Order: sequence, then structure tokens, then C-alpha cells
Amino acid sequence: MRIARIAHPAGVAFVAVQGDEAAEIAEHPFGTPTFTGRKWPLADVRLLAPILPTKIIGVGRNYADHAKELGNEVPAEPLLFFKPNTSVVGPNVEIKLPAVSERVDFEGELAVIIGQPCRDVPKAKAAGVIMGYTIANDVTARDLQKKDVQFTRAKGFDTFCPLGPFIETEFDPSDVRVVTEVDGEVKQDGRTSLMVHDIPSLVEYVSGIMTLLPGDLILTGTPAGVGPIRAGQTVSVTVDGLGTLTNPVANR
Repeated sequence: MRIARIAHPAGVAFVAVQGDEAAEIAEHPFGTPTFTGRKWPLADVRLLAPILPTKIIGVGRNYADHAKELGNEVPAEPLLFFKPNTSVVGPNVEIKLPAVSERVDFEGELAVIIGQPCRDVPKAKAAGVIMGYTIANDVTARDLQKKDVQFTRAKGFDTFCPLGPFIETEFDPSDVRVVTEVDGEVKQDGRTSLMVHDIPSLVEYVSGIMTLLPGDLILTGTPAGVGPIRAGQTVSVTVDGLGTLTNPVANR
């Protein structure tokens, strides 16, 4: 099922995307969704970020080539950081560059959405707690990341976590292409099969530290090719089978 979150003439709703229509889901999309019977043409609604997570757990340096391009070693265990949920924006919303940073980078990646409360999940059972997958752009103030050492400020600005456009619940993430373009020029071109720590291993590791809740997000890392963005540019991240997430860039 392809799930979206939309703004429609009467408010906001979760929907199942069925061709050119959006069918309203009652309450929330976790578990087995039920439908209200209301539908809208996709052309008449606005796509929002498909989920508003309680927490966003990022995984740093999960592609060896990306670690190498920034002069870092590949960590033996997943390198985790948090992004606040206030950093989330949806498709076509501006990424706002803060004046305090002189270099803000794009980082296109695959995102995992958790579907149920869980803790201490063995990787053999990880698929059972995953609701689906979407696209993320882990926008990063690179100069502040180097200055601060820890990642909170660099990763945490408002608009620094574009998500969307949809959640796919039936999706094989093991070997799909992740491509990031800036103004139509390809900057990143990697495959999820090159992750250092695969998705089941990440779910096992993260859930061994903290309880995961429905809607929580795990950002699985970015391939090599990250680089700066400037006001006036447009960033698009495409994941095979998930579509394309596009956001313009502007000064804050």
C-alpha cells in the first residue's frame, strides 16, 4: 500500500494512494487501515510529510565511500544521532539555510518507518516491526558538524529533514538505487546493498538501546557524493520504487 499524508479542503488526513485518487484512512495508518469512504483527486490535495515521528534516529557513516570522502573511519558499530521532529518538512517545502552556517549539505537516503511499539527486536524479526519506507534528505550544516564534533546543532535546524512523498508498505529495501540531484545534476548515485550495517541490523541495534514507537524514523545513511546547496537551487532525492522527494532551497 502507498500511504500519504495530505492537506485537503476540509483539513489533514492520512490516505491510501490509489492511482490518481487519495482514499482517506480513518484515524491512523498503523496496523490494518480502515477507510472512511471519502476520496479526493490527487491533483486537488497537497502532499505533506507522510509521517510526524516521535523521534528521528540517524545513522552516520553507513556507506564506506561516504565515510571516506569526509575523511572518517567506518565505525564498527552503527553511529547514531538524533534529529528533532521539528526538522521535518514535506515535499516541495523550502529547505531554509541558517545564517550561522557557511556550508549546508544535502544527504539523500532511505528512511525506515516503525509500525508498532518495540524493544530488543532481533534482526530476524525486524521486518515485522517495520511499517514501510520513505525518502529522506538528512540536511546537514557541515561546518557546524566539524566545529561541534557532536551532531545536534548541525542536523537539527528547522526544515533539515524533508520526507516523502509517500510511505510504501510493500517494498524490498535490500538493493535499490538512491540518487540525489541538484538542479538536475546527479551528485549521489548509490545502492542500499552497500550499507555497512543493513536494515535488520539497524533495527536490532537501535531497539536494543531505546523503545521504538509507531511512526519513529530510522535514517539509514547516505551514499558518497554529498555536497553543498545554495539558495535558489532545488534538491531531488530518488529511491527506486519510492518516487522522488524534491525541495527548493532558500535562505532563512
